[in-house]
Amino acid sequence: MSMILSLGMGYLIGCISPAAWIAKRKNVDLTKEGTKNLGATNTGLVLGKKAGIFVMLFDILKSFFCYRLAHILFPQIAVARVTACIGAILGHCFPAHRKFRGGKGLAAFGGLILAYSPVFFLLIVIPGIILMALLNVGVAAPIYGTIMFPILVFLDRGLDSVFYAVVVASVIIFMTHWSNLQLARQHKDVINTKDYVNKVFGKKK
Repeated sequence: MSMILSLGMGYLIGCISPAAWIAKRKNVDLTKEGTKNLGATNTGLVLGKKAGIFVMLFDILKSFFCYRLAHILFPQIAVARVTACIGAILGHCFPAHRKFRGGKGLAAFGGLILAYSPVFFLLIVIPGIILMALLNVGVAAPIYGTIMFPILVFLDRGLDSVFYAVVVASVIIFMTHWSNLQLARQHKDVINTKDYVNKVFGKKK
């Protein structure tokens, strides 16, 4: 029951979309602009850096909040915390009230990592940014994160229920970024790292 409640609670919170809020205020449909999804990356691309940063922080914090809330509700069940974040990721990526069209869940995944361990968060985010810069491929960061986070959790805990839940979360993010990975391999990605930085941070919005 704790797993179902954690997943459901996380899903409902994950469905909250700051990208959709901002886009509505700006009279923009993000599902038809840029990368065509309701996430921080596309928000920054279409609406500028301030909007993108706000959405990224909000999406990180909503997953972080789910983790902490599950910890309060089910203090003896560690896997419930990760399960709540899985719900938040699913709600972010597939919100029922938006015809299951959301973002790709990377910021929500980041919230899970941050809540689990701020040290792990830094060990994943910093090298991920470096990889994006060196390879000039935006999808390098999420793919690195989906590989590295389970490894770090395994080294921390071994093969337990928390590790397997982390693997599930990582697989979801890997799959939502699969199309990006395929496009990057063909050098046809929607936008590379350098172009994205120039477009977003060159905008005055």
